[in-house]
Amino acid sequence: MARRPEQGHEGGAQASASFDLFGDLPESPPADVNRTAGARALPDRPSQSRAPGEVAESAVSVATLTRIAKDVVEGAFAPLWIRGEVTDFKAHRNGHWYFCLRDQKAQVKCVVWSRDRFRIPVAPDEGMQIVARGQLTVYPARGDMQFVVVELDGIGDGLWRKAMEATRARLEVDGLLAPARKRRLPPYPRRVAVVTSLDGAALRDIIAVARRRSPDVEIIVVPARVQGDGAAGQIVAAIERVGRWGLGDILIVGRGGGGREDLWAFNDERVARAVASCPIPTISAVGHEIDITLCDLVADVRAATPSAAAEAAIPLLADMHAALTALAMNLRGALKRRAALARRAVDRAGQDLSRAGRRVIELRRARIESLAGRLDALSPLAVLTRGYAVAQTPEGVTHTSIESLPPGTQFRLRMNDGVVRATSDALEREQAVSPRKLSGRQGKEA
Repeated sequence: MARRPEQGHEGGAQASASFDLFGDLPESPPADVNRTAGARALPDRPSQSRAPGEVAESAVSVATLTRIAKDVVEGAFAPLWIRGEVTDFKAHRNGHWYFCLRDQKAQVKCVVWSRDRFRIPVAPDEGMQIVARGQLTVYPARGDMQFVVVELDGIGDGLWRKAMEATRARLEVDGLLAPARKRRLPPYPRRVAVVTSLDGAALRDIIAVARRRSPDVEIIVVPARVQGDGAAGQIVAAIERVGRWGLGDILIVGRGGGGREDLWAFNDERVARAVASCPIPTISAVGHEIDITLCDLVADVRAATPSAAAEAAIPLLADMHAALTALAMNLRGALKRRAALARRAVDRAGQDLSRAGRRVIELRRARIESLAGRLDALSPLAVLTRGYAVAQTPEGVTHTSIESLPPGTQFRLRMNDGVVRATSDALEREQAVSPRKLSGRQGKEA
């Protein structure tokens, strides 16, 4: 609210005299000394009661005037919020912002010093309706009245939404919002890392759900501030620490509900990129179901609340037992089916082997019979069946020439069905027959 100096009933002159703005200036000389011809005549007053600037001889410098104006304005107005439309916005290379705020009847120059910009998410657009908190003052070097802004917000969510959309566009260009890069959560984690505040209700909710669902799962807490100045940097450092640790299975990043400013650290681009680059699957659990942050968009899984994040990360122990039982039954059935298939395969292999053995035996039998027939055809005994006889000595040695049977020699004459004992009477020579002609003759006779 604006503050005004109290005035008495005797008028502004007396009030000015009692409000000593020029206490550090020298006393004025007498009013009638060196009076300028064109100077406006003032009522004669004792020199001791005349304030600087009442007469030409006591004129104050411009610097003094602007300094006094600065003190008066800053003393009259406490820091306050104003609203208006942004015009003539300029971002100086030294980091300061200069613009005007106007409405239908007036305008005021505004400045945001670079040291105060960290409180403002993004620069306002030309023509944007905003509210700004700051101090009304006078810039002595130019004598301009200006409003020094320390906080700035769009009417509605305009300014914050603009900052969030600009960051989201950069993340989308880098492919960090693509559904294809989302990773599946491991079904049976052993260690779950949690990045949140040690004092928040979110951590208590996560621990309670984890103990209820599966007490054997370890909860590793990496503390970090989740709101206010420096929160984004601490969250990034905590996420990177989890990545370097390398023994976690799932990372939960989040906090409980709050206002837009309370959740803004999770819209920081550094936090979003740290979540996206985390080497283990991530779950974002920021605020309540209606709160959507950039951290939610880049995480592998978005949970509406910290409790829901714990339920998504940690399976229920009873469900794990049921799943193991089902797996055991499936394994038993698979083994039975495999054994049955193996038995059928062995039976088929035995049958095939038996058939193949019979075929081999039959082929070999046929071959043996063929060879036996051929051998039988070539056997001398087969010749005996066709009326031939073989002369042998009593000892069974075959006579191959008549020279071995001189007259009076006893020999045995082997025929097809027996042996005849005989004695040679005389020898009659004939032309010898070659074995080839003999076999041909035997073949014709056969």
